[in-house]
Amino acid sequence: MISIHVNASKEYDVILKAGVLSEAGALIREDLSRRRGTAGILRSRRVCVVTDETVGDLYGGQQQTLISSLREAGFDVSRFVFPGGEGHKNMQTIEDLLDHLTRNRFSRSDLLVALGGGIVGDVTGFAAAIYLRGIDFVQIPTTLLAAVDSSVGGKTGVNLPAGKNLAGAFWQPNLVLFDPAVMTTLSQDLLLDGMAEILKAGFIADSTAIYAALMVPQDTDETGDPTGNENGTSSSLYNFLRMGQAGPRPPIFDHPEEMMRLIAKAIDIKRVIVEEDERESGSRKLLNLGHTVGHAIEKCSDYSISHGAAVAMGTAIIAKAGQAQGWVKEGYGDDICAILQYFGYDLHCPYPAFALADVAYNDKKIQGNQITLVIPEYPGHSTLKDVPALELEQIIQQGL
Repeated sequence: MISIHVNASKEYDVILKAGVLSEAGALIREDLSRRRGTAGILRSRRVCVVTDETVGDLYGGQQQTLISSLREAGFDVSRFVFPGGEGHKNMQTIEDLLDHLTRNRFSRSDLLVALGGGIVGDVTGFAAAIYLRGIDFVQIPTTLLAAVDSSVGGKTGVNLPAGKNLAGAFWQPNLVLFDPAVMTTLSQDLLLDGMAEILKAGFIADSTAIYAALMVPQDTDETGDPTGNENGTSSSLYNFLRMGQAGPRPPIFDHPEEMMRLIAKAIDIKRVIVEEDERESGSRKLLNLGHTVGHAIEKCSDYSISHGAAVAMGTAIIAKAGQAQGWVKEGYGDDICAILQYFGYDLHCPYPAFALADVAYNDKKIQGNQITLVIPEYPGHSTLKDVPALELEQIIQQGL
């Protein structure tokens, strides 16, 4: 088990443990009891598990582990299930969820449980923030992306027609529970969605985390030992640099212990930044590396390009543009692109600079006529740079 304590406006633990779904009811009850005392927990008996149709079938059924665990802990459990996808991360889903809570007479002493990926977590957290002016909620992420990014830090929200996450609130969870076994149900594309955020964490704060992911042995001989090369090293990175291309599957995805350490490292990087700047007035903006352009790519694609794939494209664009501007150490923008290509991300953006800039002008990071860009200056270090918003199209063009 790995436990990471987040000391934000609400303190909470992120628990990474195999089989944690079977312990969820007891852990949530223990957390509520600690926060409210015995009298408070006796009144907190109603839980709504919020999930989407896909995850609901996998983990959120009435007879499945999570709901059984909640009932065994004494909770009265209801479910709210909505269709998955960015198209349903909107105010209509929020309204439907709030209606469900009022029909079931949820009070301030009750709580929500977000069971799913980032969309489920964002929707649930936003509803928790505004229902009765705020009730408790717990994050149980079922994707790598949600585990390392959206479940931690307290950002919640939904999309508006003009852009992504334009309606939302800062609302910290009570608890985050992640069972690494859920990764066995994820496709490689979904794993890559999460890996994009892990790599981002390394680019902004700790390059050693990235190179740990790159140095996982790729091949084994008949004894199961890693095969070497003429330099006596054994790594998928060596093969990538030698062959000029990644293998069909990043080897770290098949090394669960290494993945757990990498996930914990990414979460801890985010924890440090969130504790320093919870409401994104300063250093927390660093977590937006690749996101201004990435969100524009998502919107232009009508969300057919996933968040992780779009962030990878956006990171490559800003790295190349920054290198052209002299903001990025010479050659480091190329290194970033090589690392992203090693993992198999398609870095070719199908949209022109003017279209991306037009969407980005609605980005919530624009203040007045300035926009803050995150620039990866050198390995393990990124910085914030304010530029005139009207120059954004030219900057994006330099990175395409």
